[in-house]
Amino acid sequence: MQIYRFLTGKDDADFCHKVTKALSDGWELYGEPKYTDGWHGLRCAQAVTKEVKEQPYSRNKKLTDY
Repeated sequence: MQIYRFLTGKDDADFCHKVTKALSDGWELYGEPKYTDGWHGLRCAQAVTKEVKEQPYSRNKKLTDY
C-alpha cells in the first residue's frame, strides 16, 4: 500500500528539516518541489510517498502512524 503526504511550509530551515525528517523516516520524494510567493511570503511544498504493508485504510489514522 502506498501512502501520500504533501508537506508545506515557509521557505526556511524548518521546512528543510521537515522534509529531511520525512526522508529519514522512509518517505520518498514524489515530484518536484513547488514554490509560491504569496501574501505571507515565499512558501514551499513537497509531496512524499511511502510504501507500507497492506492494511485497511482509515482516514482517522495519522499517516505518520503507518
